[in-house]
Amino acid sequence: MRGLCILLLLVVSNAALAQQTGEEVVLGLSQNRVSISADFDGSEILIFGAIKRETPIPRQPLEVVVTIAGPSEPLIVRRKDRRFGIWINTAANRIDSAPSYYAVATSGPFNDVLRHTEDLRHKVSIPRAIRSVGAPAEIGDSRAFTRALIRIREKNNLFQMLEGAVAVEQQTLFRTSISLPANLTEGPYQTRVFLTRDGHVISQFETEIDVYKVGLERFLYNLSRSQPLVYGLLSLAIAIAAGWGASAAFRMLRQG
Repeated sequence: MRGLCILLLLVVSNAALAQQTGEEVVLGLSQNRVSISADFDGSEILIFGAIKRETPIPRQPLEVVVTIAGPSEPLIVRRKDRRFGIWINTAANRIDSAPSYYAVATSGPFNDVLRHTEDLRHKVSIPRAIRSVGAPAEIGDSRAFTRALIRIREKNNLFQMLEGAVAVEQQTLFRTSISLPANLTEGPYQTRVFLTRDGHVISQFETEIDVYKVGLERFLYNLSRSQPLVYGLLSLAIAIAAGWGASAAFRMLRQG
């Protein structure tokens, strides 16, 4: 009951703060559609915007937080240990939901621009974007699996924490660029912009970036899901043809 009262007080105070400042986001994107083709090696999204006001600019500095989240999915994270000289899976934990891609860009240090309570409410930071409810009884530290997932995806550039990457000019204009890697998952990418002051969210704007496959990749993707048997036979035929072609080329080189 006490926690509910605190949450209601936060909602009321934030709503009052937004009404008092009267600040809203006017957002622009360099592109809202990303096409994945055979030669796709990543893309860069320029996010820019302005703050629309009905009152004079407050004295306290304004901060901006931008997030881009790919489609979420459940997954299994496994832990490997060395036993008798062999690496084997010894434990596994199910992550209920994790974004396939997630980037956070801020105008300053994350803990300075967004308070912990606001992070809990809006799920902005990378750990908060991952949902893992339960764990098997034999797993002592389930959070270690979440941390391992974050490390792996940060290494593959799929999770990005970009502190200080948002430029804010004259407390009115802001811009940032976020790199999308080549190994993207197809689907809608939710883009959020938060305006914060003293760590509190005073305004929020949401939009989407569509990421989709085109050309041969689109055909094979649809075929693998609509007719998996045909897709498997086609893959086998291509592999046999490639092997035969390589063998024939090698024989011709030997004879020559």
